[in-house]
Amino acid sequence: MSGLDVEMLTVGPVSENCFVLRQAGAEQVLIVDPGEEPDRILAAVEEMGAKVEAILITHCHFDHIGAVEPVAKATGAPVYCPEIEAPVLANIMAFVPWDGFGPFESYEADETLKGGEVLELAGLTLDVVFTPGHSPGHVTYSVRDESAIFSGDVLFQGSVGRVDLPGGDGPTLLQSIHTLVESHLPETTVYPGHMGTTTLAAERATNPFLSELAL
Repeated sequence: MSGLDVEMLTVGPVSENCFVLRQAGAEQVLIVDPGEEPDRILAAVEEMGAKVEAILITHCHFDHIGAVEPVAKATGAPVYCPEIEAPVLANIMAFVPWDGFGPFESYEADETLKGGEVLELAGLTLDVVFTPGHSPGHVTYSVRDESAIFSGDVLFQGSVGRVDLPGGDGPTLLQSIHTLVESHLPETTVYPGHMGTTTLAAERATNPFLSELAL
């Protein structure tokens, strides 16, 4: 049985998944990808009776970072962001590709990540895995000893992240998914940026995109 306590909040008009996670019973939580609806995210943290130790960003598409500034301001928690994409977080509206979204407040990342780092936060050990393809600097957060990954927009239930946005690349995305599959147990739970949770085993068996990897 997992020692993780994970709450998934599906927020905003494009149904992005923001996650609040902690070691079961802990007083500190982490927030992954606060995309929109900051009041709802903060209310979830308050209901858990917890303090936010850090905000983790998988990538800087607007639907994953729109609530970073208000959540960081309200909690005082540092924001960890992929290094390549930190300029997007610092000027969000300049990178929103469609009208009708926002306005979002920009934020200067407190910590930047290249992939390969090991983070000790909220009583958890997280490996930062560089998983580009959907976006140039995308990272996945793997919770060590818990068989859980927060995959952002790399891997979904029955699908994968789109590659038709600036910086997207299909072969690179498939290589990133291959890296995750090869480095994690089949029963690893995937907490994705959109749609429902799944496992690596389920996606390996049924996801039509993964057949291209010849796993």
